[in-house]
Amino acid sequence: TLRKPISQSSMVDWASKNLNMHTQGFFRRRISISNMLSWNGGSIKKPMLITSNRTIKKEACEMFKLVQSYMGDRQTRMDRNHVALVTVTKCWSMQGLRDELYIQLIRQTTDNTCYRSLAWGWELMAISLAFFSPSPKFQSYLEGYIYRHLDSDENIAQRIKELVDLKIKKNSKSRKKRKQNTEDEGLPISTYAQYCYRKLQKVAVTGGKKGLRKPTVEEITHARNAIVTPSLFGSSLEEIMLRQQDMYPGNKLPWVQTQLSQQVLALGGEQTEGIFRIPGDIDEVNALKLQVDQWRIPSSLSDPNIPASLLKLWYRELEEPVIPQQFYKECISNYENPDAAVAVVQLLPELNRLVLCYLIHFLQIFAQPSNVGRTKMDVNNLAMVMAPNCLRCQSDDPRVIFENTRKEMSFLRMLIVHLDTSFIKGLV
Repeated sequence: TLRKPISQSSMVDWASKNLNMHTQGFFRRRISISNMLSWNGGSIKKPMLITSNRTIKKEACEMFKLVQSYMGDRQTRMDRNHVALVTVTKCWSMQGLRDELYIQLIRQTTDNTCYRSLAWGWELMAISLAFFSPSPKFQSYLEGYIYRHLDSDENIAQRIKELVDLKIKKNSKSRKKRKQNTEDEGLPISTYAQYCYRKLQKVAVTGGKKGLRKPTVEEITHARNAIVTPSLFGSSLEEIMLRQQDMYPGNKLPWVQTQLSQQVLALGGEQTEGIFRIPGDIDEVNALKLQVDQWRIPSSLSDPNIPASLLKLWYRELEEPVIPQQFYKECISNYENPDAAVAVVQLLPELNRLVLCYLIHFLQIFAQPSNVGRTKMDVNNLAMVMAPNCLRCQSDDPRVIFENTRKEMSFLRMLIVHLDTSFIKGLV
């Protein structure tokens, strides 16, 4: 749900307390906040944000050059993919650099008269949000900045025109060059902003890239492509089905759901102790996620915990849970009533109903006594690990969350035991 972040005045207040104010000229006059947060073609000699960490101080200045290189404002021998990889890896490895990168991107995408540079700055922000979130104290500031650009394309074009008219009155050659810059083709800035806004909401909750393996060029490319082509992870069920329409037009269910489920079974998951409870190696899960998002299932898989972990992640990251929010109260109100619980399923939108029934049918395989003896995952354990991936409590009250967690588990248990899913066999 879109919520209005902090106001412009609050953002100025935050900046005045946290910006590492720079100076210029012979008398070292302090640069104003507005100039500190406006596009800069030169280099910086100290970080944008106040820090006492010497390593951060040094890396921040180098990173500013990388940002300029990615945006095309500084010449470099590296291609843009590699520039993005170096930048993202620095911040992924060094938490203290993350807010610094985001404030540098805010600066370089403010009052930037070159549309191509502006678009590439927003692109780098979108890529970065795929790997790490800002700190909690900086999140509201970044959210506020992105929010102001959700529907700002006309304002941006007008602002660029005003700046160009103001600065470029020297000769026709420079005027022609600037005019060309403002008319470069590319995605509207609002497209980047809308993607970044949704991505920020998710990464703030789920965290960024996990594991020990550093980011790769493939992951950078995937993060950039996701701006235009929605990922199979973190999208809505409707978006996922729309995306697979060309490749699997006859499918009634998401390809990613059926493929990962079948992989778990093909690798003997129903005979694997702790399946769904024991997580797969996070780096292997990340690698599989990258391939699945490209419609590929590698033949080298051997551990059923890898696709099982990714399947749980897919359910958990859906933009709206399998059981939509408007049915949540009805679910937890009927957590002890089998008939009422089954009745809720029949009320769901058709796509949600099919996806949920496929999941329950899948879990019913694991709930069979012959398999429970091997997996040590009875119906209660299955409900416990899967309920949080199907239902989402919206309350912030720990007591409500604790109480509802028990009811969510009981509701899912009712479905595993009582829901007739025989019609799902053979459905893809």
